[in-house]
Amino acid sequence: MKRDIILSGVGGQGILSIATVIGRAALDEGLYIKQAEVHGMSQRGGDVQSNLRLSSAPIASDLIPRGAADIILSLEPMEALRYLPWLSQQGWVVTNTTPFVNIENYPDPERLRAELESLPRIIALDVDELAKEAASPRAANIVLLGAAAPLLQIEAAKLEQGIRDIFARKGDAVVESNLAAFRIGYEHAQKSMQR
Repeated sequence: MKRDIILSGVGGQGILSIATVIGRAALDEGLYIKQAEVHGMSQRGGDVQSNLRLSSAPIASDLIPRGAADIILSLEPMEALRYLPWLSQQGWVVTNTTPFVNIENYPDPERLRAELESLPRIIALDVDELAKEAASPRAANIVLLGAAAPLLQIEAAKLEQGIRDIFARKGDAVVESNLAAFRIGYEHAQKSMQR
């Protein structure tokens, strides 16, 4: 088993929480894991990117080469497109469709949507709206994690346990709202992949 994942978005959206949950579940599966993160200007409003590599065999490097990523997991549509050169020919893009307009020359959202829709393997969803439906507006990142779950080759139950472990200190209500967010994303992805 091998999964190379690029996580992208904007500072403050929760990219590193997604990486933490996946990492915890991967360790529970007995997998090797390497991660490289971009920090610094990415704290709030700047672009954030993380390379997450999972494998049943030892991993030499924490960086994903161009053309080798199995999944681009993005909380922001422009950021998803930014990392397409790293996506393998059989790779999937799992992305939020709602733009985070943080620059004056942000591209036309309709053009972004059309470019995303032209990709052969994509799960595109409005994670912000789905998080609200799950009564958990702050868990949009976990909705996106749920949407990526069918592609990760990690049992959904282990990802849910990772959510419990990561959010336990915040109380049962926060854990349950994040689990609801994960499940709504997972269901959306299952429907999207059957089309």
